[in-house]
Amino acid sequence: MVSDSIEPRVTVADIAAEAGVSRATVSKVLNGRSDVAPATRVQIEAMLVTRGYVPTKRTKRPVVAERRGGLMEMLFNDPSTPWAAEMIRGAEAAARAARVGIVVSALDSGPGRGQQWLEDIADRSPRGIILALSELTAADHTRIAKLGVPAILVDPVGDSETDIPSIGAGNWGGGMAATQHLIDLGHRRIGMITGPMRFLCSQARLAGYRATLERARIVADDGLVEHGDFHYSSGFTLAQALLDRPEPPTAIFAANDEQALGVYAAIQQRGLRVPADLSVVGFDDVPMAQWVTPPLTTVRQPIAELAALAVRTLLVHQDGSEMPEGRVELSTKLVVRGSTAPLAR
Repeated sequence: MVSDSIEPRVTVADIAAEAGVSRATVSKVLNGRSDVAPATRVQIEAMLVTRGYVPTKRTKRPVVAERRGGLMEMLFNDPSTPWAAEMIRGAEAAARAARVGIVVSALDSGPGRGQQWLEDIADRSPRGIILALSELTAADHTRIAKLGVPAILVDPVGDSETDIPSIGAGNWGGGMAATQHLIDLGHRRIGMITGPMRFLCSQARLAGYRATLERARIVADDGLVEHGDFHYSSGFTLAQALLDRPEPPTAIFAANDEQALGVYAAIQQRGLRVPADLSVVGFDDVPMAQWVTPPLTTVRQPIAELAALAVRTLLVHQDGSEMPEGRVELSTKLVVRGSTAPLAR
């Protein structure tokens, strides 16, 4: 005799236990209540999707769509960077679980900015759009709104008047953690190579650096701060400028890992060693940070998780319910490896 095995139904209690919240909190999310913290709401909604929760008849407004398949769009300024590669990896993993395909596009510049992409997306009728862009112009926003497709921004350039929700990382806290680590090692002349200062993340990382110096009663030297563009060549050139100073830094905090690798090259070109002669800290924790010699101490930004969360948020709101407002922020974490050492006396 053959018996069919039936998988147990996922319950509110199951979701609550996994999320570490009460059953009442899960019920509030299911019923569209507003008195739930945004980060908690997104976490629970993602679990409802991934665990395959099916609402009961008593649920007022299910937040989980039953539709599967289709496409999700990801739009970058430059999809060839290590940051973009991690974003794509995270988005693809989350989309695959829902049997959704990912289409990656690059937004061109110039007078006809994005026109071809907009025409293509209208033809593809995607389930959602992830905007991994450095900046979203008012014209871009208007065009995207006309498509009638739910969209979400990932770490946008700055505070925008757009009503598109966003997901990002704790850049200010990450800047503080990187700087405090170097101070704890005895460093006082700490250089910084920022990202483009029109980017909110660059501003926040620099603010975290300055706040930590002030808290440690270290007088900030503006001559130790160079403004970069997040690329390898920028890290190399600006590290050379810092090392050419009459009193060069004993440590450099680069606002992303790609620039940190440029710092490595500048140090090695002068016959110096990391970390014996100069400590280096990056930001992002892209895979190559572990592969270089010595492995890079860096602030881990949950890049893949940000993209996965963006996908899940869009999938959860396929039933016509409103997208969450404002910004959801994930925490960063300092990862100590071999590129930092106590200041040599």
